[in-house]
Amino acid sequence: ISAYLPQFLVFLCTHGDSCICFLGDGMNAYMVYKVMTKTSLSIFSRDEVCVKRRFSDFLGLYSKLASKYMHMGYIVPPAPEKSIVGMTKVKVGKEDLSSVEFVEKRRSALERYLLRTVKHPALLKDPDVLQFLESSELPRAVSTQALSGAGILRMVNKAADAVNKMTIKMNESDAWFEEKQQQFENLDVQLRKLHASVESLVYHRKELSVNTASFAKSAAMLGNSEDHTALSRALSQLAEVEEKIDQLHQDQSYADFYLISELLGDYVRLITAVKGVFDQRMKAWAKWQDAQVMLQRKREAEAKLQYANKPDKLQQATDEIREWEGKVQQGERDFEQISKNIRREVGRFEVTFSVLVCTE
Repeated sequence: ISAYLPQFLVFLCTHGDSCICFLGDGMNAYMVYKVMTKTSLSIFSRDEVCVKRRFSDFLGLYSKLASKYMHMGYIVPPAPEKSIVGMTKVKVGKEDLSSVEFVEKRRSALERYLLRTVKHPALLKDPDVLQFLESSELPRAVSTQALSGAGILRMVNKAADAVNKMTIKMNESDAWFEEKQQQFENLDVQLRKLHASVESLVYHRKELSVNTASFAKSAAMLGNSEDHTALSRALSQLAEVEEKIDQLHQDQSYADFYLISELLGDYVRLITAVKGVFDQRMKAWAKWQDAQVMLQRKREAEAKLQYANKPDKLQQATDEIREWEGKVQQGERDFEQISKNIRREVGRFEVTFSVLVCTE
């Protein structure tokens, strides 16, 4: 993180000897996350702040930021997906290995989400972000069910479908936008394929680890029951080697998951957000065109009134023309501004993505 940005560390609220803090009972229980902020920026009231947040609070933050910034052409980092199945397993068996893995996966995803959000110069200064990081209590987040799991992606995809069904066909005069849209469409397809392949690789590595551990255990048991000393020693040594190999498979599986698979999943969702701002630009263009069409109708109506010699209605027609002239001018300004913002946002994204590719 840049020295000019606050450092954000996200980890689960500790409770006794457990790294999981559950509030509530049974299936109504939920996890609480501790968000630690350390910063020297003047926009924060304190240098160090520690607050507790629910998962729904993170979804609520994303919802607020998306509603305020997406239509302006800003790429708002999407919040992690909500997993009802994974959370249910945690509630039923809190100490299971799969539950521990789920908790760490979610913690890591929330941390990455916050880091991406605060690295954005506009989002960092947003009042909702500052409130999220500093306020001891937040208003209860509502309507987060629609944002759970693939809901975030479905929401953006529905917006894209609506844009594609517009009766007005946008004649793209800027080759840069046409080229970038096609690039992101292709990148989206390729990253999804790569993500699916890496997920399959992680699954098979875990399976290989389990089978290796089983073989090591069998070799150890066979060595203990073998009467021949030399053979018994050889089997025991084989078991030790297989145990080390099992550990290597586990470490590699862990690295593949957190260093590759999870980041690829993040960027698949980020690219969906990038495609979303292009759709918002098309909406801005359509709104501008609609205003021009309406202005033309108002002018035609004024001409008919003049021809019919109805001066009593001319003033109203003139006022309406001025109103729609203002809307046309505003629509043009909005379209130019969102185009400018998208160029800047895509540049930021490409720098970040190139760093990821070079790192990996």
